[in-house]
Amino acid sequence: MCKMEYFLLLTISSAIFDQTWCQNYSSSTLRPNNITNPTVVCENMGTLQNGICLCLDDWTGASCSISNFCPGQNLKQFTFPKTVLGQFASSVERCPPETTNAGIPQASALCNKTSHSFDSPNTVDCSLTLDTINADLSGATPEQKQNLAASTQILTSIPERLTPHNITNAAKITNKLLSDQLKTQNMDIAVSAVATISQLLNASHEMYTSVDHDAISVLTKTLQKLSLRENSNSLLVQPNVAVQSLKMQTPIQNVQLTSLKGQSDFFLPDRIKLNTGHAEIFKDNVDLQINITLTEDSNEVVGFVLYNNDQFFRSKSFQPSLDTERKVMSANIQENLKFEVMFTVTPTAVSTLSLNDFACVFWSYTKNDWSTEGCTKITSPSGPAVCRCKPVKNGNGNANANANANANFAILMAFDVNYQYSEALHWISITGCALSVVGLSVTALYQIITRKSRGGSPTLLVVNVCISMTVFYLLFLFGINNPVEHVNVAKMSGENIVPESDHHKYSDQGPCTAFTALLQYFLLLTFTWNTLYGINVFLLFKNSVSGTPSWFPLVAMAVGWGLPAVIVGISLGSTYHVEEPLGYRQEEFCWLASVDHNQKFSIKKPMFWGFVLPLLLMLISNTAILLHFSYKICRTNPNLNRSGKTSLKKKMMSSFSLAVMLGLSWVTGYILMITQEKNLKFILSVVFCLLNTTQGVQIFILFALRPFLNSNPAILNYLHAPEIGFHKKSFFLWKNKIPESNDSYKSTDGDSP
Repeated sequence: MCKMEYFLLLTISSAIFDQTWCQNYSSSTLRPNNITNPTVVCENMGTLQNGICLCLDDWTGASCSISNFCPGQNLKQFTFPKTVLGQFASSVERCPPETTNAGIPQASALCNKTSHSFDSPNTVDCSLTLDTINADLSGATPEQKQNLAASTQILTSIPERLTPHNITNAAKITNKLLSDQLKTQNMDIAVSAVATISQLLNASHEMYTSVDHDAISVLTKTLQKLSLRENSNSLLVQPNVAVQSLKMQTPIQNVQLTSLKGQSDFFLPDRIKLNTGHAEIFKDNVDLQINITLTEDSNEVVGFVLYNNDQFFRSKSFQPSLDTERKVMSANIQENLKFEVMFTVTPTAVSTLSLNDFACVFWSYTKNDWSTEGCTKITSPSGPAVCRCKPVKNGNGNANANANANANFAILMAFDVNYQYSEALHWISITGCALSVVGLSVTALYQIITRKSRGGSPTLLVVNVCISMTVFYLLFLFGINNPVEHVNVAKMSGENIVPESDHHKYSDQGPCTAFTALLQYFLLLTFTWNTLYGINVFLLFKNSVSGTPSWFPLVAMAVGWGLPAVIVGISLGSTYHVEEPLGYRQEEFCWLASVDHNQKFSIKKPMFWGFVLPLLLMLISNTAILLHFSYKICRTNPNLNRSGKTSLKKKMMSSFSLAVMLGLSWVTGYILMITQEKNLKFILSVVFCLLNTTQGVQIFILFALRPFLNSNPAILNYLHAPEIGFHKKSFFLWKNKIPESNDSYKSTDGDSP
């Protein structure tokens, strides 16, 4: 396909997710040989990967044949939809519009893992607020606390309704509820509180910029304490949070928690496995895994907390820009025990990204940020990202409890985008552009040589159009492909340093940015002169006697060369940085940036406001001028006699010539952008390619060759004009053979055959 299409608005498609991106690791030292069964048949829309069925959340088992949900049910005048086991369902019934909580579910019910049916529903007062609940908790009875916990879960069940104030209040409420639960061991309160926390993690990233982070920090510490409760092998799981406790019955040295893969990233009870002893690790279907190894046997309590994202851990040093998820794992043991933690996280499976480097970190409550102290990373050429952390000794020689005894761990990954660099230009593009360069050069020379016969302004405009378009074609031919390609190969460093972002950035190299700026300038320059040519035609029609004003050439020169320079200057100044050139241009080829990190077109990028929008305004004005011109020349003047009338052919040719000079073939590009039908899209792509690569040839034919032939040049007298006999008529190809005629072709009586 023609490379000219790269200048369209939507040339880069949305990112496509590939679930097998990080399934192909092979490390003999970190991953055991797994025996898989390739004959497994996955049911209920399960997908087979490496011989293992990855199930939808509502199915489980080796072949996804075991139901893992409560069917929809009407319960106590409330309707609850199908829900995964262990999770809360919100009622279809909502609070009325006139209430404080308009649109919030009136009730919720827990899908019981044992009975596969809903428990008795919890209801909420539609006038109750989180502020009221936070104030009422202090003197509440255990039964009232249970109702308040259920109400909090319902009031936070819609993520889009959560504000920073709501999140802060809910964090304080759940912290109080869980702190009390450590004493009372009320599991209903704990389940509602953990469900509320899971729902808070669904809130948008923007909401957490104004949250009271002290309240969040206190809550995460309370969750660590909750994981150390004395209940034997107790597990609390909600989609975004899992809390696992293990009371060791016999002294052991190793505890392992594994979260297995599913078709979603959510935590489910059947996907979380707890093992003791030296279990095999890093299997194909592992989402995340954490091992605690003690240097001596112990029968103390070990606890884990898993977070599905890092919303509760807002870093100042690590600023993510991609939509990658960072799971956080909390390992908690009794103090004064010597131990080591090893953990791994499988990167988000996105085919457009590849792992560049990573850092092993824990959350420092002292710094309120990630720290690498005491952690090292284990790398292999084709293996997963694995981390090992040990206790850190402070100045007194004691283990730093904040560092490891009760710590939240994560792997901060920096990714490369898998760029699809543009291939060499197709011969069609090269041929079309080369012919256009030659045609435009000849046209400019012809216009200059014959300028006295047509006046100054049109010559000035046409020559400037030819110059700007010629330079653009040359830049396109020699500068559209990026000469510096970043091959996406992981460059794992041995140093454990927190990356600045999850998007690995390359500083500007090579001439690509310069070519982008020049392409933007000369393409805008071309359309600016196209528009000025159209304005000149309009002024000629308006002032048919006096012609264009005397000031127009000077204004045209200033606007024609100055306006594109202003737009390019604003684009470069506001978006370009040496360390981050992709704010201004693209990486795959040298043209303006158009999409965000989600591969979605963004109006914030210079492609829109630095090219598409100005071009659209020019095309609209040029189209209006063409319509006005066509209307003026096509309407019939009754005062003219037959000999004064212009033929329809000449009228159509005049309109077509103006359309070519105004660059209206680019309108097909805008139609192409909004077209969804595949066949039509392909046809428009071909038309757009042919029209725009040969626009210079069209200008040459219409503004140089055609006027030259119509001027009856003397050279045509030396050319032999063949005579063609056709019955009793003969036709001469050159009209100057019949000087008395005004027609292009003249028929005369000939000899009989």
